Amino acid sequence: MRHVAEQQEPLSEAVFLILTSLAEEPRHGYALIKDIETLSNGRVKLSTGTLYGALSRLLEARWIERFKTDDTSRDKQSYRLTPLGREHLGADLGRLKSLARVAAARLRAKEA
Repeated sequence: MRHVAEQQEPLSEAVFLILTSLAEEPRHGYALIKDIETLSNGRVKLSTGTLYGALSRLLEARWIERFKTDDTSRDKQSYRLTPLGREHLGADLGRLKSLARVAAARLRAKEA
């Protein structure tokens, strides 16, 4: 099915949360880990290996970029969302909203 292959792949939950965190403001690694834990109500606790692997792939895809900050303690690297990353996050958000609407409609129909 050609039209399915042309669509963007769904984002993993970790990538979705990383992009969501960076949509608010630039953050360094530890701040991302803490914000993602907050965003997920404590359900998602990224290891540093998972986080930095995802950040590396997102940098390569140009969905995020390194961001210079005044905080040079311990050579912290900060990251921010690029317009391309914002576009992909928005597209996946639209996909999730659509899926949620369909599921909610089916649940309501079954209850009636």
